[in-house]
Amino acid sequence: PWGTYLTTEENFNGYFWDETEGAADTISEEQAAINKRYGVAGQGAGYKWATTDQRFRADLVPQEPNRFGWIIEIDPQNPSSVPVKHTAMGRFKHEGAALLTAANGSAVVYMGDDERFDHIYKFVSAQPWKSEVAAGRSPLQEGTLYVARFDEGGKGVWLPLTQGTGPLTAENGFADQGDVLVKTRLAADAVGATPMDRPEWTTVNEATGEVFCTLTNNTKREEPNAANPRVNNEWGHIIKWKDDGDPAATTFDWDFFLLAGPGDGVDGSTIKS
Repeated sequence: PWGTYLTTEENFNGYFWDETEGAADTISEEQAAINKRYGVAGQGAGYKWATTDQRFRADLVPQEPNRFGWIIEIDPQNPSSVPVKHTAMGRFKHEGAALLTAANGSAVVYMGDDERFDHIYKFVSAQPWKSEVAAGRSPLQEGTLYVARFDEGGKGVWLPLTQGTGPLTAENGFADQGDVLVKTRLAADAVGATPMDRPEWTTVNEATGEVFCTLTNNTKREEPNAANPRVNNEWGHIIKWKDDGDPAATTFDWDFFLLAGPGDGVDGSTIKS
């Protein structure tokens, strides 16, 4: 609403190699675990960048993948301005971002992590977006990142990804908030977020405050959960929720918008052919 746009870094892991001849044995256990959780493996998705630029050799420059997986804000009204990397919004395979305004004026951004068994997030800016924009700052530079837990009975909780909260401590590998943000996926795992069936696009209904997220598919799911009820979920589904009273709330009600499929009566879909 303040006239900029967000571009999301999704499948960055596919550009890196971590298995090549002559690699230096310098990668730490911690970074190896981070790269594994983010899908940095082998020769990626087949891109050849690593053959000409060592930046894309994760076995030689182990932390380079940490520079990717962020949301970038670009101001089309000021082409000479430098795009802003919003690390406070977390590092994962962002597929999109949809925004509502909270009652106190904060920007609330909903985001999906497009991977099987990954999560849905929201970011609440620390200050009202109008006052930040008026002061020449992006509202998305500071705030709180949350990850969703979808419980039985159509209830849910937004779990804060804040260093020092719950298991997000130095003893568990999260020495500061920077660790939490670089390792967003691991932090979400640690707090008990719901593993979803590839959260992709999110959108909002500004009139009602409802949020929708498309869950593309998950043919690897063997155990259902409340929000992902089908094993071998070939067709995917769309989930919807509404935060309790205000977009900045930490609890929400959720339901299925639809379970996709051919509608032949045997696929569990809620649409009819």
